[in-house]
Amino acid sequence: MDSRNTQQTTELSDNSPQPENHGTESPSAEQTAANKDSSEPTPQQSPRSEDGDGAEEEPRRSPVEMTLDINNFRKAGEKTFTLRSRLFVGNLPLDMTDEEFKHMFAKYGNVNEVFVNRERGFGFIRLETRTLAEIAKAELDGTVMNNRPIRIRFPVHGAALTVRNLLPAVTNELLEQAFSQFGPVERAIVVTDDQGCPTGKGIVEFANKGAARKALECCTEGALLLTTTPCPAIVEPLEHFDEEDGMPEKLVPKIPKYYKEREQKPHFSQPGTFEFEYVSRWKALHELDKQQRQLVEKSIREAKEKLEAELESAKNEHQLMLMTQDLMRRQEELRRLEELRNQELVRRKQIEMRHEEERRRREEEMRHREQEDLRRHPDGFKPNYMDNVSTAGIDRIEYSTWSDRCLHDILSLLAETYTDTGMLAYQLNAEGPVVTGDGTYNLTMIKVPVHI
Repeated sequence: MDSRNTQQTTELSDNSPQPENHGTESPSAEQTAANKDSSEPTPQQSPRSEDGDGAEEEPRRSPVEMTLDINNFRKAGEKTFTLRSRLFVGNLPLDMTDEEFKHMFAKYGNVNEVFVNRERGFGFIRLETRTLAEIAKAELDGTVMNNRPIRIRFPVHGAALTVRNLLPAVTNELLEQAFSQFGPVERAIVVTDDQGCPTGKGIVEFANKGAARKALECCTEGALLLTTTPCPAIVEPLEHFDEEDGMPEKLVPKIPKYYKEREQKPHFSQPGTFEFEYVSRWKALHELDKQQRQLVEKSIREAKEKLEAELESAKNEHQLMLMTQDLMRRQEELRRLEELRNQELVRRKQIEMRHEEERRRREEEMRHREQEDLRRHPDGFKPNYMDNVSTAGIDRIEYSTWSDRCLHDILSLLAETYTDTGMLAYQLNAEGPVVTGDGTYNLTMIKVPVHI
C-alpha cells in the first residue's frame, strides 16, 4: 500500500447509486421518472423473448474501485500525528497481536504509536490527521471481531489547557507564539461565537504533558501578558466533554436502579400530583441558581468595566509621567552640557591668562637683563647699534628677537676675532645658511650685510 494513498474497493449493490456512464445509452433522470410507472420495458430492462423460453439474466456488475487521496484529508498547515488524531480502541479480542491491530487501520494511511494491551483488551493508535481518525472511527466503531463489538473513542487530551481573559487583539498565531516557549504546540485556537467574534477564551494543545505542566505552573505563579495592555492570561486545565458519542444505550450498566428509573416513559407531570410539587421546587431552585449566576456575572462585568476604565486612566497618567521624566532627563543633559562648555571656556581663559603672564614675565626678565647690561657696560655699549659694529667693517645690521646681550656678545666676538671681511663671510657660511647674490648673510634670525 502506498504511504500517501489508500485504495479501497467496494462492491456496490443493485440499489446503490452508480456513477453516470456517458458512453452508454442509459436514460436520463427525467426519463427514468417518467417511465417509473409505465408497463413498457425501459432500455435498461432485459427484453424477454416472446416464446417464453426464459429471461436472460442481466450481467453481474463488476466491483467499482475507489481510490482515496490522503492529501485531500489534510488541511493547509495542519500538523500530523498529533494527540487529536489518537484513537482508543476497546473490547478487543484477547488474542489480537500488534500486527493485526495495525493492519485493521492500514487503509487509513500511515499510523503511529501502536499499542495493544492483550490482558485488558484495549489499544491505542495514532493516525496522520484528525479527519482520517474520524473516518476510521465512523467505519470501525461497533465492528464485530470474534463475537466482540469493538469500541472506538477519542481519548482525553492530557496536554490541553484552557486560556481565559484574552483580549480581542489575540489571534490563533499569537496564542501559539506565546505558548511555544514552554514546548511544542500542536494546536492553538481562540474560541469565537456564532458570529465569529472572540469570546475571550482559547485552547492550547501541547505535544506532551510536560510542556503543558510547565505552562500551567509558570502562568499560575507569574503573569503572562500577550499584548501591551497589562491583562494577564488565566491558564487552567482543559475541562473535557464528550459531545460526539455521549452515552448510548448499549453502554449503560443494567443495574436495578436503571430498571427502576426506566419504569415510566418520558412524560409531563400533572398539577396536583406528588411529583408536580417536587418538580416545582426543583424549578424554583434552578431559577434561584440562574438569578444568582446572573448577579455574579453582572458584578464581575461591572468590576471589569471599572478596572478597564481605571487602567485606561492609569495608562494616560503613566504615559504623562514618562514624558515628564524624559523631559527632565533632557533638561538635565542640556544643563550638564552647558556646565561642561562653561568649564571648557574657563579652562581656556585660564590657559590664555597663564600664557599672558608668562609673556609678561619674559618681557620683564628681558628688560631687567638689558638694564643689567647697561649698568655693567655703561661705556662699552652705545645706544645706537650702528656704532657698535663699525670696527668689523660692517655697514649695517638688522636683528629681530634676540636679546641685546646675546647680539652684543656675538658681534663683539666677530669683531675681535675676524678682521678680514672675506674670512668673516667664510665663517658665517660655515655656521649657518647663507643667501648669496645681494651680499646678505642670514645667520638664523640676524641679517648682516657686508662688503666683500
